[in-house]
Amino acid sequence: MTLAIYYHIKNRDADRSLDIFDERLHPLTREKIPEEYFEHDPEHEFIYRFVHTLFSAALLTADCAVVTLVYLERLLTYAEIDICPTNWKRIVLGAILLASRLWDDDAVRDVEYSQILKDVTVEDMNEMERHVLELLHFNINVPFSVYAKYYFDLRSLAHDNNLNVLFTPLTKQRARNYEAISRLCDDEYKDVCRAAMRRSFSADHFIGIRRSNAILS
Repeated sequence: MTLAIYYHIKNRDADRSLDIFDERLHPLTREKIPEEYFEHDPEHEFIYRFVHTLFSAALLTADCAVVTLVYLERLLTYAEIDICPTNWKRIVLGAILLASRLWDDDAVRDVEYSQILKDVTVEDMNEMERHVLELLHFNINVPFSVYAKYYFDLRSLAHDNNLNVLFTPLTKQRARNYEAISRLCDDEYKDVCRAAMRRSFSADHFIGIRRSNAILS
């Protein structure tokens, strides 16, 4: 999953972003980050360490990693933004927050994530998760057919890059279990999604869209 994120950053065509994901406006640490940090693409190992720290501390599953990538790619498409040095951490964190809440029964909650990321407030994480949900147009269901496609694509990506990753086989029982979880997740958010869709979201609900000039690579 982290390798897919790395290639999304590396192969982007521009640096379109939203303020809510801009780490310069909403830092994840109190430490002063030099501006040069945001001028260079992160290496894959750096992305892996960030994600691995969250997944290990929050006891998240491999299924959650796949769903995180599904949400991340939907977000880039629906919001018409790019994942780049200034926003990749917050985009990834937002996708993990939503995926873990919906798809992982044992997942920690925002208040516990704030203990992992000690300089990030619960309010900031709640706001970011809400933005992700709205930007996804509340399309949070992931059918098994979509999951399976991502599973095999990630397995091929790992193989092509000589990564020794163990993938749990996709058995019929696992497919049935996944479909059951998918239906439960869909039902869990159905009422809140309907209520939110009935509301007219004004520009004040969003923290402002800020797009940079396209930088062709």
